[in-house]
Amino acid sequence: MKIKPLHDHILVERIEEEVRKGGIIIPDTAKEKPQQGKVIAVGDGRRDEKGNRIALDVKKGDRILFGKYAGNEIKVEDKEYLIIREDDILGIIEKEK
Repeated sequence: MKIKPLHDHILVERIEEEVRKGGIIIPDTAKEKPQQGKVIAVGDGRRDEKGNRIALDVKKGDRILFGKYAGNEIKVEDKEYLIIREDDILGIIEKEK
């Protein structure tokens, strides 16, 4: 199944990075949901007052940071995704060269 977000919405798959501090393993029920994700699909962009389309700053494949309570969670074919607006993105994670 393919999902195409509309306007300035973005489909994100959360990236879970397991970090252990001092050898302590935190159970899944006590873990916070990650605030990093990989962009799976993007909408066409929002429109300004004159009706012109404004392109999004993120693209498919980007790694992003987003707010803790951003977006809406959906489940498609037993996989969880997040649909967020571009305004909810805090930054793009770029790989160091």
